[in-house]
Amino acid sequence: MEEISTAFGALSGRAAATAGTDPLDRICVRDYLRSVEIGAFQSERGVDQRIRFNVVLEVSHHNAASSDDVDKVISYDTIVEAIDLQLSTERINLLETLAERVAERCLEDPRAVRVFVRIEKMDRIPGTLGVEIVRNSKDHFDAIHPVSVPHVNEVKHPVVVFLANEVVHGPNLGAWLDAIAAYDLPAIICVDRPEIAPPRAQVSMAQRRIDLLAMEQNAWVLAGKDKRCVVVDSRTELDWAVKHDQLSVWAPSKMVLDAVESPEIRSTEGLALWLASGFQADRLVLVGAKEQIESDEVKVLQVAINAPVKL
Repeated sequence: MEEISTAFGALSGRAAATAGTDPLDRICVRDYLRSVEIGAFQSERGVDQRIRFNVVLEVSHHNAASSDDVDKVISYDTIVEAIDLQLSTERINLLETLAERVAERCLEDPRAVRVFVRIEKMDRIPGTLGVEIVRNSKDHFDAIHPVSVPHVNEVKHPVVVFLANEVVHGPNLGAWLDAIAAYDLPAIICVDRPEIAPPRAQVSMAQRRIDLLAMEQNAWVLAGKDKRCVVVDSRTELDWAVKHDQLSVWAPSKMVLDAVESPEIRSTEGLALWLASGFQADRLVLVGAKEQIESDEVKVLQVAINAPVKL
């Protein structure tokens, strides 16, 4: 019974039970409620759910109590801001992922040592369902388990290249892919919708999916033409591809649908600009684009179909 009580009780009790002989100071936020869109099931898309957060953050010892110096303590706002910032950054499918990201943000403060995060969905069942994780700060973990830290390369800013259908299915495709692959920066290729119009749906959300899937079909058509083109659908894999100079073709459904502020799909060129802005791209090259795109965030180059093959 004591173990069950500890498992389902307040996180502060769990923290105390695992504190060891030299317990750390703790700050906590209990029963913090937010209404957000979250979930991996289709029925959870476009619907807000109540999510309850309980977080206990263990911190290194300080003399703030004796000196009454607010600058020496981690503010409770650190926890709330970590939650709010994560919820505003991206749409997440899994509570496990959300808990991991909140824990990482809480542990960014060098005074933080260990964090307990419990997140529960309030509206899926008559009761609640959720996850709980415990994470140590990297500095604290490394002090106990020293490891070698690999060299971290500088952040690379890719070039995003939009290829119109006339290029994907034209005689100069090979030349363009050669130029993109030989460019100084890693590249992400975006493609247009297929020339054949996709089916029409009466519901806007369904049509949004259809339009995105049409672009993904075209991405796979391009990948089938040249083995250098690797279709990628997630931010994590794109980050990896950029770091390793892989030539990627973007399949947009996952990133667009998982975005907190999902972009309007008014044009495929505009969607390419959204991707380029998100990656802080060195430039966006629009080859054969029908729409003129302007941006204050990314350098945009418009290239005509009959222009010389050059980035």
